[in-house]
Amino acid sequence: MCTLTYLPLNKHSFIATSNRDEQPGRAANGLFLTTNANGVQLLFPKEPQAGGTWLATSNDNRLACILNGAFERHHRNPPYRRSRGLLLLDFFEYPNTSDFVNNYDFTHIEPFTLILYDKGTLTEMRWDGEVQHIQPLQPDLPYIWSSATLYTPEARALRNYWFTQWLQENHLFTVPEILQFHTTAGKDNASNGLVMNRFNMVKTISITSVLKTATAFEWLYKDLVHERQSSHTLPLLTAQHAIKK
Repeated sequence: MCTLTYLPLNKHSFIATSNRDEQPGRAANGLFLTTNANGVQLLFPKEPQAGGTWLATSNDNRLACILNGAFERHHRNPPYRRSRGLLLLDFFEYPNTSDFVNNYDFTHIEPFTLILYDKGTLTEMRWDGEVQHIQPLQPDLPYIWSSATLYTPEARALRNYWFTQWLQENHLFTVPEILQFHTTAGKDNASNGLVMNRFNMVKTISITSVLKTATAFEWLYKDLVHERQSSHTLPLLTAQHAIKK
């Protein structure tokens, strides 16, 4: 997962949209619904190699999204103990964000940036391979993240600029509008645009948008490799779970 935007709508709603830049052969086979060991329903696009994902939601009102790399491009040193896509699913085995970041064993896991929405709170966690860097975020502010492994600091700054310009021109946030941004921003820049293509070796293979409401996560998954899309709604357990008093 290489680009994520977060747009607040109101106290209990937001839109999270991701572009996945990867080898075309690693395209997910649509959306996958399952129940974990704790009885929590999960919805996510399932990565075909390790069976993990880069973006998932749960019916107990949580969302997790992972990007490769922490602050800068790192030297890979495999084998790693666990894939980052499976680590993301492990998050939902813990009762809350604090319990996860304090008790999960991150040793020998490749660096990543993890964005966690947990019943009204928003947290950014970066793992540089040795140390956690935890930053509470404000869920009423918009954000953009780009993978540190694929995009240089200059490219990330350019993408932030495109997002800032889009925010200045768009004051009513909708799924179609943010999908337009994720499809066209930097369209003349093949290497660093939001839909990127580096000699067909690494390219944007999917765009996923999740609309969080007070009662559900509404998914739209666009497979750019096979030119198809799917949608699914994951209802929350109860309205009380969706509304943090």
